[in-house]
Amino acid sequence: MSKHQIFELTSKRIYLPLAESKITAGFPTPVTEYNEERLDINDIVATNPHATFYVRVSGSSMIDANIKDGDILVVDKSLEARHNDIVIAVVDGEFTVKTLYHKDGTIKLMPANPEFPEIVLQNEQELNIWGVVSYTIHKNR
Repeated sequence: MSKHQIFELTSKRIYLPLAESKITAGFPTPVTEYNEERLDINDIVATNPHATFYVRVSGSSMIDANIKDGDILVVDKSLEARHNDIVIAVVDGEFTVKTLYHKDGTIKLMPANPEFPEIVLQNEQELNIWGVVSYTIHKNR
């Protein structure tokens, strides 16, 4: 992720319809009356708008975590990174998205694609956690 477009959330709001009825992911349910409210997606994905950014993904190292080339990640810089969080990290001046492994004194950045190696940090390497990925936005079709 060395060449990213980082999009800062702005104050402009776009409210789109949100159906009141929930859609089941299990067995179908009867159709009920269609009522709608309106929402801006930022109200859901940006709990701290001043610390939230969008980042476009380049590459396939996180494909098994359902993060694909071209997806947009919602990154919250106010969250403290924990073991197993998907993070935006800066290693030796380069951006990457990986799963943070931080256990028993070992810190690694784990890909979600067996074709990519894990990044095991050595004493001389610099690691900065830029933010925690809170949402992934991608097209289904």
